[in-house]
Amino acid sequence: MKVLFTSYDGLTDPLGQSQILPYLSGLSAKGADIHIISFEKPERFAKYQTLIDGIIKQNNLKWTPLSYTKRPPVLSTIYDLWKLRNTIAQIVKTNGVDIIHSRTLITTVVCLWAKQKFNLKLIFDMRGFWADERVEGKLWNIKNPLFKFIYNYFKKKEAACLQAASHIISLTHAGKKEVLTWGLAIDESKITVIPCCVDVDFFNPNKIEKSNRKLIRAELNIDETDTVFIYTGGIGTWYCLDEMMQFFRTYNEKNRASKFVILTAEQPQLIKDSAIKNKVDESLIRVLESPRNKMPQYLAAADIALFFILPSYSKTASSPTKQGEMMAMQLPIVCNDNVGDTGFVIRTYDAGWVVKNFSTNEFETIATSLLNNPTKNVALIRNGAEEFYGLHHGVEKYWHIYQSIFNNNL
Repeated sequence: MKVLFTSYDGLTDPLGQSQILPYLSGLSAKGADIHIISFEKPERFAKYQTLIDGIIKQNNLKWTPLSYTKRPPVLSTIYDLWKLRNTIAQIVKTNGVDIIHSRTLITTVVCLWAKQKFNLKLIFDMRGFWADERVEGKLWNIKNPLFKFIYNYFKKKEAACLQAASHIISLTHAGKKEVLTWGLAIDESKITVIPCCVDVDFFNPNKIEKSNRKLIRAELNIDETDTVFIYTGGIGTWYCLDEMMQFFRTYNEKNRASKFVILTAEQPQLIKDSAIKNKVDESLIRVLESPRNKMPQYLAAADIALFFILPSYSKTASSPTKQGEMMAMQLPIVCNDNVGDTGFVIRTYDAGWVVKNFSTNEFETIATSLLNNPTKNVALIRNGAEEFYGLHHGVEKYWHIYQSIFNNNL
């Protein structure tokens, strides 16, 4: 079968390396002929093109990278979608395509056109409620008539894509449940839940040398006996940096021998400013960017993972990539509730502590619990990662969908 995969995220982006290439490599190994179109940010493309080219070649994939256009707002996106439309048409006419698999709403709008024009099967990989995320993330102010029009346009297109798709992927059970309330006459069997999966062979604590913890901590100037919290990923829009700093301060007041490591590509000054604002001693914070191949080593050197996400309507459909990676490394997690299936997973596998709200009293309660009962069943946490987030499960689900669509069973 010939599959055309489209993504507005780049393969050179962290998400491209963790949440696109692993799936597609697994599906290619099963026999799918996959051609990828992605939008690459020039600076990241220059830095990681050689790395991605190697992965593409090694896994028998094809790749057409397009340049991501950032400015001016709105017009730049229209230009990118025009480029995508032309590229899809060229690939379909030149190589032939059976299934078009589109990641997020923004590219699926163009893929819906391609489905209709070229009589293709369409997989709508939602990855969340995109238009609502733009509004709740304060990227679109719908008090502005232009952004109100754009929001309404994409919500209508979202409904059309859902109804026209041969199959739909939701990241969360909560997101699937919500879509089924929209009155679109979509059968429940048309939606498959596949969370942001993790390569549990790559994120495997048993593959990390015992000396790693000591070496990494020495590199970061952290004592071997310190309690180390760790956060990984971007800062801003959805991730509540100030609240994480406040929680760490609450814990540190009870246990002075604690540090907070933040692995991010963001500017360190943003984190330092938050520390100062929230009365956290800067000397307790470590900020650095980690290449993907070293992420398991840093996670193995920590004791507790921490992440807070702004709870909102659109986050009903979100699945944090970091959660599966942290659990795979047997790290107990402190996170907040009402974000996709996050709290459900933590409770099901006793994988940490769920903060009900960002109040001082709640932080005090969880910090005290952490101090008095710091240990968790790490084998159960690892098992939860394998069972709920395991990449092999995700690949098998996608492969079943591919086969069913290709054989006209969906």
